[in-house]
Amino acid sequence: MKTLALTAAALALASLAGAALADDTKPAGTGAAMEKCYGVAMAGKNDCKAGAGTSCAGSAKKDYDAMHWKNVPAGTCTSIKTPNGMGSLTPGKA
Repeated sequence: MKTLALTAAALALASLAGAALADDTKPAGTGAAMEKCYGVAMAGKNDCKAGAGTSCAGSAKKDYDAMHWKNVPAGTCTSIKTPNGMGSLTPGKA
């Protein structure tokens, strides 16, 4: 009986973790709407990939790389100023 309860608890936790990871438009534990903003992440601080030659979180090799994105509050991306221009809702060229 104890093993069954532990297994059920482990499955419930795994399910919750999977649900949290599946929605990358909202930070865990908040109801705030977020959007992917390309070209605003610092080296090693991106949230995920944007195309060929990129991988996931923390893989950006340079600051403000147009191929990498960072989650930002919805409606703010294109108003974020960087040395390369403004943030973008679509990936740019590296």
